[in-house]
Amino acid sequence: MTRTMNLLVVAATLIVAACIAPKQASAQPGYGPPPRITCSSNDGNRNWCDIGPSRDVRLVRQISGSACVKGSTWGTDRRGLWVDRGCRAEFVVAAGGPPPPQYGAPRIVTCSSNDGNRRWCDIGPSRDVRLARQISGSPCIQGSTWGTDRRGLWVDRGCRADFKVR
Repeated sequence: MTRTMNLLVVAATLIVAACIAPKQASAQPGYGPPPRITCSSNDGNRNWCDIGPSRDVRLVRQISGSACVKGSTWGTDRRGLWVDRGCRAEFVVAAGGPPPPQYGAPRIVTCSSNDGNRRWCDIGPSRDVRLARQISGSPCIQGSTWGTDRRGLWVDRGCRADFKVR
């Protein structure tokens, strides 16, 4: 009888331990902010931006003074997201869009001070930013018309450029 009782106590202990043991956390797909991309038609001509395999794109913030109208000045095709006739905007790419940047792999962020005032662009936690390509006629000078702070990448006094973020 004591052997049976011992087996029952051991089994009950194992069951209780399994129930109260911490569960391993795992990432759930679909959580977190959807990927965003800034796409610009800087010279008034059509420009394409890579969005990976997804074609489910939504405009979330127009940056340019030129109108961004789906099907007219922006849309998607087999090459990706396209913008035309001066449309410059921030878009959300639905699931299946571009993979998140790999650790250490640079990504390009376009940041624009269109009205001459200071504007911030989200670059995540990184502060390793380099000027990749100046787009504006106004100068982009680190520490003067562009830089980083706790809010992210900032541009000022008409600076508009592509920045490489690591």
